[in-house]
Amino acid sequence: MPELEALFEADTPALRKARGAFFTPEGISHFISTWAIRNATDRVMEPSAGDAAFMVAAVDRLKVLAGNPAAVPRIEGVEIHEHSATIGHERVVAAGGRPEITISDFFTVSPHPVYDAVIGNPPYIRYQDFSGVSRIRAAEAALKAGVRLSRLASSWAAFVIHSALFLKPGGRLGLVLPAELMSVNYAAPVRQFLFDNFANIQLVLFDEQVFPGVETDVVLLLADGYGQGPTTEATMRLTKNATSLASLSEESVSWTPPTASGKWTGSLAGAEALVALQALSAQEAFSGLQTWGKTTLGIVTGNNKYFALSPQRVKQVGLARSETLLLSPPGSAHLRGLELTTKQLQRLGQEGKSTRLFHPSEHHSEAAAAYIQAGHDTGVDTAYKCRVRKTWYQVPLIAPADLLLTCMNADTPRLTTNEAKAYHLNSVHGVYLADQYQELGRELLPLASLNSITLMHAEIVGRAYGGGVLKLEPREADIWLTPSPPWWTPTQTH
Repeated sequence: MPELEALFEADTPALRKARGAFFTPEGISHFISTWAIRNATDRVMEPSAGDAAFMVAAVDRLKVLAGNPAAVPRIEGVEIHEHSATIGHERVVAAGGRPEITISDFFTVSPHPVYDAVIGNPPYIRYQDFSGVSRIRAAEAALKAGVRLSRLASSWAAFVIHSALFLKPGGRLGLVLPAELMSVNYAAPVRQFLFDNFANIQLVLFDEQVFPGVETDVVLLLADGYGQGPTTEATMRLTKNATSLASLSEESVSWTPPTASGKWTGSLAGAEALVALQALSAQEAFSGLQTWGKTTLGIVTGNNKYFALSPQRVKQVGLARSETLLLSPPGSAHLRGLELTTKQLQRLGQEGKSTRLFHPSEHHSEAAAAYIQAGHDTGVDTAYKCRVRKTWYQVPLIAPADLLLTCMNADTPRLTTNEAKAYHLNSVHGVYLADQYQELGRELLPLASLNSITLMHAEIVGRAYGGGVLKLEPREADIWLTPSPPWWTPTQTH
């Protein structure tokens, strides 16, 4: 249909990304529709219709159940974007359905519990961009269900809650969600809501990313029996990609979390592994990293490109060596070994890495004064963290840590002894060992943490992000299981 193609061309990828719209592969929309729609008379709604992928799949499913290709099923949806709603309407009509799409913010639509199935792919807008009236409406919608969401919650969290309120007793919720559902702290109320209100919960996980060009891992939430909960367990199934859903095995893993609101990533380890973790922790062979000391965030400069300098840049500007401090460069790619030494930092500096932190004294040199003026001229001082300081170019310091802990990881968090006593930025965390563990921790902990128990537990307590990235925040690091200090003291024999 040329008219339909023209409508698609008018909606650019940039515009879709801004409103959190990522169109769903056909394999996923048909899989969820087949699971959720079980009778030709089922009433179905798609709460974020977009290009109506789920509405079209629902039409196909209802025609099959009716046993009548000439049937014209009625499908309902909500879509905030008028242009997308027009596309969706035309697609449903072309598929042989009768669309009823309400053009509105979904959170302003009052829920009426009349639907047998609510299916779709909610918009995914991170909290940084999810603000103003939209955030207020979403929070109010969740509160109607008795769920209070964190200000850090992305848009999909409230969508899950509000969507469920449209279901009749026993209804089914089938949604495409970020894998954050299983791990992030702000999703805890969502996890609790699902366990409290549904009789059965299934999650389908993917080996591969299913949205081309989007670095967000997703799961399929299949929640059955609304109003017939609570349930105590979730069922996990694994497949390769959207195409392989058509031949998804019935093989699954059932898992009962310690608390419904707690992270569900523990389910991926398997029941036997979780029992082993609990046993080792009970025997005090492993304990949280907080047993060794305190984990904190790094230095926040407000503008790393300005404050973090390479040795060549320091020389070019003419700064005195006393006006800079030794720095672990931004990022953590250089922290994959057991220690960070002065010699290693020198080599990194020779490679052009930023191994010096600009930190002039009150009575600074003319070169420092010129550099400060250059920062003012280019607006560095207007950045929030800079302008709230008494002196914008005086970065508040955090003492060099005993160990550096990587924050964003392609594999697993790593502990590195800070032999160079370098300062660190907030791209990594600092671990400050308790006095009694200073020598032991610096010498052994980076190596001792590279064991299967600690590596596996990182996957459980950390947060999974797109592209296979694992993030560990300080409070999560506190409970990250590492070999207990007594296990390594000379008085112990094992």
